[in-house]
Amino acid sequence: MRTHAQAVVIGGGVIGCSILYHLTKLGWTDVVLLERDELTSGSTWHAAANIHGLHDSTNISRIQHYTMNLYNGLEAETGQSCGVFQPGSLYLAQTVEREHQLRLQAAKAKLYGMNFHEVDRDEAERLHPLVNFDGIRCIMWEPDGGNVDPSGVTNAYAAGARAAGAEIIRFCPVTGTEQQPYGTWIVRTPKGDIATEWVVNAAGLWGREVAALAGITLPLQPTEHQYFVTETIAEIDALDRRLPSVADRDGEYYLRQEGKGLLVGAYEKNLRFWAEEGTPQGFGHELFADDLERIEDNMMRAIERVPAVGEAGIKRVINGPMIWSPDSNVLFGPVPELSNYFCCNGIIPGFSQSGGMGLLAADWIVTGETRYDMFAWDVARFGDWADAAFTKARVGDQYANRFKIHFPNEERAAGRPMRKRPAYDIQKGLGAVFGLNYGWEHPLWYAQVPGTEDTDGFTRQNWWAPVGQECRMLRENAGIIDISNFAKYRCKGPGAESWLNAVFANTMPKSVGRSCLTPLIGKRGGIAGDFTVTRLAEDEFWIIGSGMAERYHQRFFKAVPLPGGTTFESKTDDFCGFNVAGPKSRDMLQRLTNSSLATADFPFMASKWIELSGIRVLALRVSFTGDLGWELHCAAPDQARLLEVLLQAGQEFGAGPVGSRALMSLRVEKGYGSWSREYSPEYWPQEVGLDRLCKMGKDFLNKEAVVATLAKEPREHLVLLELDAAQTDASNADATGGEPIFKDGEGVGRVTSGTYGYTVSKSLALGYVKGAVPGDHVDVMVLGRPHGAKILHEPPFDPKGKRLRA
Repeated sequence: MRTHAQAVVIGGGVIGCSILYHLTKLGWTDVVLLERDELTSGSTWHAAANIHGLHDSTNISRIQHYTMNLYNGLEAETGQSCGVFQPGSLYLAQTVEREHQLRLQAAKAKLYGMNFHEVDRDEAERLHPLVNFDGIRCIMWEPDGGNVDPSGVTNAYAAGARAAGAEIIRFCPVTGTEQQPYGTWIVRTPKGDIATEWVVNAAGLWGREVAALAGITLPLQPTEHQYFVTETIAEIDALDRRLPSVADRDGEYYLRQEGKGLLVGAYEKNLRFWAEEGTPQGFGHELFADDLERIEDNMMRAIERVPAVGEAGIKRVINGPMIWSPDSNVLFGPVPELSNYFCCNGIIPGFSQSGGMGLLAADWIVTGETRYDMFAWDVARFGDWADAAFTKARVGDQYANRFKIHFPNEERAAGRPMRKRPAYDIQKGLGAVFGLNYGWEHPLWYAQVPGTEDTDGFTRQNWWAPVGQECRMLRENAGIIDISNFAKYRCKGPGAESWLNAVFANTMPKSVGRSCLTPLIGKRGGIAGDFTVTRLAEDEFWIIGSGMAERYHQRFFKAVPLPGGTTFESKTDDFCGFNVAGPKSRDMLQRLTNSSLATADFPFMASKWIELSGIRVLALRVSFTGDLGWELHCAAPDQARLLEVLLQAGQEFGAGPVGSRALMSLRVEKGYGSWSREYSPEYWPQEVGLDRLCKMGKDFLNKEAVVATLAKEPREHLVLLELDAAQTDASNADATGGEPIFKDGEGVGRVTSGTYGYTVSKSLALGYVKGAVPGDHVDVMVLGRPHGAKILHEPPFDPKGKRLRA
């Protein structure tokens, strides 16, 4: 056994073997995989192993498409059969909402060159004569869908990795992982220790236990999951071809051919958790006792759709464990608090994602960043607030609603509230409908009737009109927006300015009381973050960024050593705040303070500590609404009192509370981008219009990558679109994000943010396009159908910024 390796992968399931294989493809051949038992022990061996390409997330669709296309090549490369069956998959829509979802996916497939399109009932019956298509509104066909052999795929990855020089050691449990002073690791096993640069936790059902060896707590919870296989069905036995799988997600089951029978699996409402206190070390190829009564309702729906299921006997039942994260996405990436510890845990559709997951893990480990923005998977999206109770509640909701549509703007209630700001009860009394942001409850919108809940769908919902009222109130008078979710940091000390200049692309403010906007650059030269930095004193700065990305951004801040005597600390939990914006915001706030808010004394992008009715606040003359306004940051214990003061002052001026959905509309009216939508590591500074903020006369983090990207022509550029009002009104829908954009029938881009601009009376969208310029007419695939749109030359609200600087 080797005593040194570039990386040690822990776990010999399909994911661990894929990561090992892909590391060798990127040139890392001194790598080792440790498996406590035999390869495929755990969840891999009993998986149904279905494969499909389309997903609501565009980037997850990309990696699933990669995975589907990999298996045949992997088989040819290694000589190890992957048991690939690709008879295709039929996707059925019983509801209007499911039809919207499938049509959106078909539009994305056309944009990205994936094979997924609508078929009529006659063609569907020819493809699968056993299905009863009564009541089906829409049928989509994915010719490459199917399934693989779990053991075959795992062993093919292993064979490919071994052939490139990797070592796989079975029956070798890991007993310790110890970080060394310079960031490397010692992995301890009964067969000896291995020194390594990287530890990769791909331990499946034992992911929690392996993480605990390094002092890490992962939000994971296993459940039982059942599927059954029927005896031989005569109609299938008589066919000379394999039947396609059936994705009837409104029926809450999955179905495909297995042998000469059918395999049917279900995610029941009456789920059963397993191993809540930890996965038994001795567990391996065991299964749980059959309990088909739990999935009886799902079975009956499957029988109604495919009557042959009910006529055949049951050959075998598989009831085995699977392990989930709180949102059913993988926990993926380096743990921000440690050096070189990589997680890949909580994978559910493992055989649809194994290839892409291995590719992106190898990307990140070898090059420092993935080729796609995968924040939806990033382990950093959860903090220590995601405790065992929250995880269990969310996993229960995810399992029981596995096939429920994830609608745009959807907020699920399970496990909440987790963290509440001091003003929560006041906001709730005002009718606030709350969303979840990195564990915090925050107001989305304000209902006239307290206790009102969101409705969900692809069309305009119950919050659409009230949000419009909030927007108009702010634009005409003033609005009070809770901005406590912003991440807030303080950098203080003699090296503060030099350190911030070494981290961020823009030059830090020279004068006390001035602010600047600055990008944070990723390894590949993209936009890893956007921040507002304010100089509070000669040796003190205040930094504001995306709240949900605070743990993610730790990786970048740690990459530049702090100078001696200088501190950088998060103040997010300690400070709350409000943005007061609108044409009457100055008059409203001036009533509460002796500090002059006149432009001559408090210009745009200025800041100072002031008192509002005796409450000390850091006031910044900036506004994400694009209107005259101030951000007001106060100590957390003062938040409730500050809100009361602002609400009372606002009464005279027709001002009131405004939620984050209105803020979304207001910032799109102004054409402002937002992190994780318009700004991500995938986009270059010149593509998003932030190249002017990259000061190339100084050194900063990943500057060499920016130099390389700026030398290239932009691949695409960010634009603002106005959608045809008659069409959006007829559809009762606006773009929400992810919709493809076509020009003359050819795909040219996709929407990143979409909303209705209530104060400009336009349906608007921000998006990236190539081969299209302002003034061009394009089609945006709202609800998966073409809606005419025009690329605007300038934002419809205050294009010259006069109100912002008033």
